[in-house]
Amino acid sequence: MRALLDKWRYYCLGKDEYTKCMDKVFAKNIHTLRRTNAIVFIISATSTVFPVFADRNLTKLIIYMGTCAIAALLYLLVRCRYRRNEDKVNKALIYTLITLTYVNISVFGIYLGVWANKGMTAGTYPGILISALLLFYIPAVFHLCLTLCSMVIVTALVVLFKSHEIYRIDILNIFFAGAVSMVIGWQVIMNRVSLASHAGNMEDERNNYYDQSTIDELTQLKNRRHFTNTIQRTVSNYRQSDNYLCVAILDIDYFKNYNDYYGHPEGDECLRKVGSALKDLYNNMNIYAARIGGEEFALIWFEEEITETQNVASCVCEKIRNLHIRHEKSEAAPYVTVSVGVNVTRCGALSDIETLYNSADKALYIAKKNGRNCAVINTT
Repeated sequence: MRALLDKWRYYCLGKDEYTKCMDKVFAKNIHTLRRTNAIVFIISATSTVFPVFADRNLTKLIIYMGTCAIAALLYLLVRCRYRRNEDKVNKALIYTLITLTYVNISVFGIYLGVWANKGMTAGTYPGILISALLLFYIPAVFHLCLTLCSMVIVTALVVLFKSHEIYRIDILNIFFAGAVSMVIGWQVIMNRVSLASHAGNMEDERNNYYDQSTIDELTQLKNRRHFTNTIQRTVSNYRQSDNYLCVAILDIDYFKNYNDYYGHPEGDECLRKVGSALKDLYNNMNIYAARIGGEEFALIWFEEEITETQNVASCVCEKIRNLHIRHEKSEAAPYVTVSVGVNVTRCGALSDIETLYNSADKALYIAKKNGRNCAVINTT
């Protein structure tokens, strides 16, 4: 029994998947609340004209105008509180607004189905009962509670205000409408949540494939493809507050000797440690890092003062030295070191990507020529 209840409660998705998907689709209730109350406002406002000019029914006028006013207030409240669907959703408030909207619609339907037509069966209200909640993205328990409460209230009213012959038919209609509402509502919302689940799974797969195509498996840094896309995007969308774009190419000194002496497994471990150190640069200094091939890495960052570029480049060299990875076959130092070539270009006068890369690569060549384990800055 518990399994069946959970299956019904979580729309056959399981608790975890249901919670994740409901969190994604729940914000859509904001748009639904606006749309529903706008429709109710238009219908009730249009209907208000007839009691005034036709039968001059004051009660009908009050009901119609009250429904119209409440719908307008709810619409404005949602509109003002949630200007965009991306705004943070207060679930308690949304549940309250859905309840108020449903009560407002129900009162309108109860008047038409009970008080306004005491000698007729309540044909209008069952239709409202079936359709009113189908627009919302709500939990099955909440849907059940609203439906049952509405059924109990209407059943009591038709018994009090209608004759025995008529209210028996009304009660059957109400229970039939309630059953249909719960079954159809459950199915509709389940389909919506299931679609969100499928869409989420497809998005996760797409992101996974994208990560696999843009992340270097060994170092977990971005790869050359992602670096190329990033530098293109950076050149086009630099921030006005940043004065200079810095593109650095760095190379592990005498890495071939390291591989030959220590072996390729140790070489891979060295690359992992260097990659991890460069990855920390993003968290600490907002510097983008990528492995663009072999023992070669690339960095991208912005500077407001050109003099800071040398400090950052020196910091990168020191960070790698401080890893203290033993390198007995290096002619630059007893530990693994890097040579860095940096190109600095003023934002707004940016060259093409190939020029930026080649300029940084030339600076790297000069750094190697100067004895390695250093950084060279090239300004364009």
